[in-house]
Amino acid sequence: MRVLLDENLNWRLIRYFDPDCYVTTVDRQGWKGKRNSELLEQAEKTFDVLVTMDKGFEYQQNIRKYSIGIIIIFAKSNKLQHIEPAMSKVNQVLKGVQPGQVIHVNANNFILNKD
Repeated sequence: MRVLLDENLNWRLIRYFDPDCYVTTVDRQGWKGKRNSELLEQAEKTFDVLVTMDKGFEYQQNIRKYSIGIIIIFAKSNKLQHIEPAMSKVNQVLKGVQPGQVIHVNANNFILNKD
């Protein structure tokens, strides 16, 4: 599984992904500052999933037209300690996320799917 972390997430989250995932960041790819549509166009060529906290992805883009899945994390803030509780759920849903699908993961107690 090839995973891209959006620039609004701490790069240290990489260590919380399952070892069979290849994970890198928007910044490491040199894509920092790209608009969401540009980012998705670039990312779908190389990655299976984009993990973000940007709720605008699902409302500003037609995600179904891209061959990449999106996981949106809901947390109190983008601080590592607020996102880390969601990572077991992120790893769980990574196994089933499909291209063009948006999955919401809450750092508290539930997962909300949106197809």
